[in-house]
This record gives sequence, structure tokens and C-alpha cells, in this order.
Amino acid sequence: MDIRPIHNTLKELCNELVQKQWITSQKVYDVMMQVDRKDFAPTNPYENNPQRIGCNVVISAPLLHAYCLEALKDYLKPGCKALDVGSGSGYLTVAMSKMMNDKGLVVGIEHMEELYKFGKENISKNHKNLLDTNKIKLIKGDGRLGYKEEAPYDCIHVGAFSLQPPEELKKQLKVGGRLVMPLYNNDGNQYIYIMDKKSEGFESQQGLSVCYVPLTDPKSQLYGSN
Repeated sequence: MDIRPIHNTLKELCNELVQKQWITSQKVYDVMMQVDRKDFAPTNPYENNPQRIGCNVVISAPLLHAYCLEALKDYLKPGCKALDVGSGSGYLTVAMSKMMNDKGLVVGIEHMEELYKFGKENISKNHKNLLDTNKIKLIKGDGRLGYKEEAPYDCIHVGAFSLQPPEELKKQLKVGGRLVMPLYNNDGNQYIYIMDKKSEGFESQQGLSVCYVPLTDPKSQLYGSN
């Protein structure tokens, strides 16, 4: 049984992520120390577990945020553009901006009105300047369609699973860019897939086993896990 300790501070949480090797770079550690999870998780912000944020969705466990940031760190440099599909609480959207030293653009897209407002409120607590200066742009819309107005993107993160990556997201990713999202595998389980776009197509690598809600029609009540 995986019994995870309860932490009282952000530093305790981040140090555990280092110890367990979920955080493996100084950059990701520094960013996760800058983005206080208590602004985004209404309960138990420093537990290394997902927490409910309403609308039948959760904010992902910190270990999963660390995992995704480590996978994307080379594609989140100053001047880059990133897309966060199913931006939910807003946590990862802010973290992606911080990875670029707030010198790029992160588009967060969320289709649920309540979550869209929740994410915007969370970001505004301590990172409102990123919204005011368009370093972060929050969009209410269908994440499966991406956001063409700011494409192409250096990287795309998707916080909900699908059988295959949506074609629009694949089109909106730069050649040389990276897409990170959960997909079903042939064994019937979900895994994070790390997909690099080459001129001749995509190269995919299966990663962490996960459990996300589906990337589905915006009329559905299930969507996203950020």
C-alpha cells in the first residue's frame, strides 16, 4: 500500500517529490516552490494526492504535475508558446509560465464555465499580473479543437484521456514540439504518452500509468484533471 505522508508546508511536499525522484531537475523544483498549491486546491493542498475541485474533477496529485513538467521542461523556455488543455484549477497553467520565467505565452483552455471561473480566480490570487500582461490567456472552449489563434505551439499538455490525440492538437504543435497527454493502451489502461512531432510524423513513448476523466464533448459533465 502506498501510504503518503501528510505535509504542512509546500517545502515539505517538494522535498518529498525530490526524494521520490518525481522532481529530478532544479528548474522544476524551483517552479513548484514558486506556485503555491494552496491557491489552487481547496483542501489538503500539500498532500501528494489528487484533490476534488468540483464539477466531478480533481486537481492532479503533485507527483503528476512534477512528472509532466519534467517531460516538458525542454519545451518551456523563454519565448515559447504552450497550450494547456483542460486547464481546470489553473495550477499547471501558471507552472508552465514560470518554467519560461514568465517570458512566453501559455494558453489555458477549459470548457466548463464553473471551472473556467475557478481557474481564473485561483490564478488571480498571486499571479494576476500574468493574466494582465497576456503571459497567460484563459479561453472557455472545446479543448479538442485547441486554439488556432496562437498556434503553432512548442508544447501541448492535455489533462484528460482519449483513444487518440485529437487531430487539431497535432496540427497546432510545431515540428520539433512535444505533446503530453494520457491515452488508452491496448491493455485497456491509461498511460501518459510523450509524443514528439517530427517532420515525418510522431514518435511516441509510453510513460506513467494514470487515471484521468475523458476528453469529451463539452456538453458532458466530465472533463479535465488539472
